[in-house]
Amino acid sequence: MTTAAAPPGVPEAIHRRRWAILGTLVLALLVVVLDNSILNVAMKTIASPAPTGIGASQSDLEWSINSYTLVFAGLLFTSGLLGDRFGRKRALLAGMAVFGVASLLSALASTPGELIGYRALMGVGGALAMPATLAIIMNVFERSEQPKAIGVWAGSVGLAIAIGPITGGLLIEHFWWGSIFLVNVPIVIVALIAMTLLVPESKDPNPGRMDPVGVLLSIVGLVALIYGIIKGGELADFTAVEAWGPVLVGLVALAAFVLHERRTAHPALDVDWFRNKVFSASVVVIGLVFFALMGVSFFGVFYTQSVRGYSALEAGALMLPLAVAQLVFAPRARLVVDRFGVRATCAVGMLFIAAGFLGYVMLGATTPIWVLVVLGLLMGTGMAHVMPPITVAIMGALPREKAGAGSAVNNTFRQVGGSLGVAVLGAVLSTVYRDGISDRLAQLPGEELREKAGESLEATLAVAARLGDRGKELVGPANDSFIHAMHVVAGLSAVITVGGALLAWFLLPGKAPADGPAAPSGAAATARPDGAVRKTAVADA
Repeated sequence: MTTAAAPPGVPEAIHRRRWAILGTLVLALLVVVLDNSILNVAMKTIASPAPTGIGASQSDLEWSINSYTLVFAGLLFTSGLLGDRFGRKRALLAGMAVFGVASLLSALASTPGELIGYRALMGVGGALAMPATLAIIMNVFERSEQPKAIGVWAGSVGLAIAIGPITGGLLIEHFWWGSIFLVNVPIVIVALIAMTLLVPESKDPNPGRMDPVGVLLSIVGLVALIYGIIKGGELADFTAVEAWGPVLVGLVALAAFVLHERRTAHPALDVDWFRNKVFSASVVVIGLVFFALMGVSFFGVFYTQSVRGYSALEAGALMLPLAVAQLVFAPRARLVVDRFGVRATCAVGMLFIAAGFLGYVMLGATTPIWVLVVLGLLMGTGMAHVMPPITVAIMGALPREKAGAGSAVNNTFRQVGGSLGVAVLGAVLSTVYRDGISDRLAQLPGEELREKAGESLEATLAVAARLGDRGKELVGPANDSFIHAMHVVAGLSAVITVGGALLAWFLLPGKAPADGPAAPSGAAATARPDGAVRKTAVADA
C-alpha cells in the first residue's frame, strides 16, 4: 500500500502516522468524557448510605461534578498557554498522569468530601490534557484534512457517551461504586504508553515573554465566576451574596484581564481575536449548546431512574441513541458543510437540538420508551452537525502556533456554558419542584424533615421510604412535580437553543468553508500587528 507524500510543513514521519496519533488523542478524550458520563449514571448509587454508597447529599452530588468543572474551566486557558510555550505533548502526558492518579484516589474515597477533593484533582489533569489534544491535531494534519480529523475528534465524544453509561451500569450492578473511577486507570496507562511512542512534540516557536499578571487574572476571574454561578444554582437564589459576590469578583477580574491584555506588549491572549465575527459567534454558540445540554442531562438520569424506575444499566442504554447519532454523523458533518455551508449546517443542527428539548416537554411518567430513543437520535444528530464545524471555525480563525490557546478558549466557553446550565437550569428545576410539592410536604411532621424532603426528588423519595405506608402518598405527587419542573427546564432550554440557531444563521459564514487555520499551512509565516512574523514548528518525536 502506498502512502501519500507529506504536504509541506509536516515532516514525512509524522504525516505517515497522523491517524495513529489521532487515535491516541481520541483515547485521551475518551477517558475524560467517559468518566463524567459514568458519574451521571452512578449518582443515585453514590447517594445511597454505606456500604452501597457514601451517603452523598444532593449538594455533595452537585459538587462532585462541579469541583471538577470549577478547576477544569479555571485552568483551561492557562493550560493551553503552557502547552503552546513548553510543549503540547508534555502537557498531554502530565495531564493524563494526574488524571489517572486522581481517578485511583477517587475510587478509594470514603467520604463525600474526599470524593469532591479528588474530583478537583481530576479537573487539573483534564485541564492539562484537553487543550493539547485539539492543538496537536491542528499541528499534525494539514488544512484539507483538519475538518475530517476534528469530526473524528468530536464524534469520539459520542462514543464516550455510549460507552460511559453502559460501562457505568455494568460496574454499578456487579462491583462497588468506586469501580467507575478505577476503570480509568488501565485506560490512562495504555494512553500514556501510546502517546509517548507516537505523539510528536509541538510548541509555539516564538511565544514571547510570560504574562503572569494576565494568567493570574484569568484564573481568578474564571474560578470566581464559575464558583458564584454554581453557588447560585445550589442555593436556587442568585440574589444571595454568596452567589453574586463571587460572580462580581469574577467579572471584575475578567474585565481587568481584558484591559491588561490590550495594554501589555506580551499578552497571554490576543483579545483582537474576538473582533473576528466568526470566532466570537462560534464560541458563543458552543457556550449556548452546553448551557442547555448540561442542565438537561443533570435531570435526565433522575427521570429515567427515579421516575421511570430503570436500573443504572438500563438508564445508560437509553443514552445510546444520542451517542450513536454523534458517532455516525460527526465525522461526516464536513460533507454537509461543503454542500450547504457552516451557517445552514449549524443553524439547522441547533434547531434539531431545540426540537429534542421540545420533545422532553411531552414526556410523562408512562410515555412509551421509544419516544426517548427518537429524542436521543434527534439531539445527537443535531449535536453532530454543530460541534465539528463550530470547532473547525474557531480553530481556523487563529494561527496554527496558537492552537493551544485557541483550543483552551473553545473548551473554556464550553465549560462556562455547561456550568451556567447546571446552575441556572438546576436552580429553576429545584424551585419549580419545591413549589409543586410544598403542599404535600406541609403535612410531614417537623420542619427539618420537611426541609430535607424538599431538596430534590431523590430526597423526597428517601423520606417517603422512611415513613413506610404513610410515605407512599408522597411518591405520585413527587413524580408529578418533578416532571412538571423538567418540562419547564426543557422548554427554557429549547428557547435558548433557538437563540443559538439565530446567532449561527446571522453571524457564521455561508458556503465558504471555515475548514482550516487562518494562517497558511505548514511553516508558513503569520503576520502580526506589530510586524513580527511567527512560524509553526513541529518537531518529530
